[in-house]
Amino acid sequence: MRQAGRHFLQIPGPSPVPDRILRAIDMPVIDHRGPGFADLGHRVLNGMKRIFKTTQPAIIYPSSGTGAWEAALVNTMSTGDKLLMVETGHFAHLWQALALKLGLQPQLIETDWRRGADPELIEQALKEDTNHQIKAVCVVHNETSTGSTSRIAAVRKAIDAAAHPALLMVDTISGLASADFCFDDWGVDVAVSGSQKGLMLPPGLSFNAVSEKAIEASTRASIANSYWQWSEMIEANARGYFPYTPSTNLLFGLAEAIDMLEEEGLENVFARHIRHAAATRAAVEAWGLEVQCVVPEEHSPVLTAVRVPQGSDADQLRAAILSQCDTSLGNGLSKVAGKVFRIGHLGDINDVTLIGTLSAVEMGLHHAGVPHEAVGVQAAMDYLKTTRDVKANAA
Repeated sequence: MRQAGRHFLQIPGPSPVPDRILRAIDMPVIDHRGPGFADLGHRVLNGMKRIFKTTQPAIIYPSSGTGAWEAALVNTMSTGDKLLMVETGHFAHLWQALALKLGLQPQLIETDWRRGADPELIEQALKEDTNHQIKAVCVVHNETSTGSTSRIAAVRKAIDAAAHPALLMVDTISGLASADFCFDDWGVDVAVSGSQKGLMLPPGLSFNAVSEKAIEASTRASIANSYWQWSEMIEANARGYFPYTPSTNLLFGLAEAIDMLEEEGLENVFARHIRHAAATRAAVEAWGLEVQCVVPEEHSPVLTAVRVPQGSDADQLRAAILSQCDTSLGNGLSKVAGKVFRIGHLGDINDVTLIGTLSAVEMGLHHAGVPHEAVGVQAAMDYLKTTRDVKANAA
């Protein structure tokens, strides 16, 4: 049976695609080798440098974020190389699994999935690596499965304090364009991202931003690769083109997304996300529930993962919210399956969108019989009425 009104897609990505971007994608396909394509190519390539806050190359692949994970590793590593990886959640675990498939040797720092990467543990591990066998430190900026962020600038300081030459690789698939990310200032060597989160596009584009140090490392790497090769991309990109067929119409959408972000102002975008995250946590606390991330300075501005009480099932709650309120929330993944639900507050949303989402959650808590205090929506509204956007702090 048809349900009236719009569906609320409030998972932590893919995020809803704004009408402006849908209209931009709805263009005739053009010749990606023709003389007019270079204008679009330069527009998105230079625009993505500004989004990453870098002067270094920003490479665009026709792939999901998983492809950009692989590109980061195969361009810089050789078979048997050691990596230092931090298992902050499900997606950090998947990156580790991909590294194993490529014949690399991840050394894993485990966590309880309730916080971001600990810079002190990274520094300690690197100081113990006296022979510098670790070739890269791999960290997830915004862990979508747990709602925690890692303090990337502090991770770089930890690497430098250990006087270690390892590359710093950062997955900012769900962080970019929602949480502040400063590629150059934070000393990142390879950043990985995707189109379907803060960039507000459908899935299908992924990105690598790469430092001079990473490009130099790519000249020594021996893992065979072709599709992901940086050198061919960078050479073609200099002319505004790509070495193989790009996702032309998604690039039209990407150009529009960059325009929208810059019209609002990146710092304003980040401040909006911080404010909406704080309002969501106010609702969670008022309901009497618990946020998955327990380190306040590592709370994600992108999503909030919420633990359900002992004896309740997060997936049954999500099913009730979908059935009763036509609202989709993120499920718990692997270690936290059935224990948490995830509220996405990223992309092109405003106060009313957020309050609608939190209202659906509060009604769902009632319908699913989850113990709670029915005052969360009011707490979020009170927060929003008495605050303005606060500027993002450097992570």
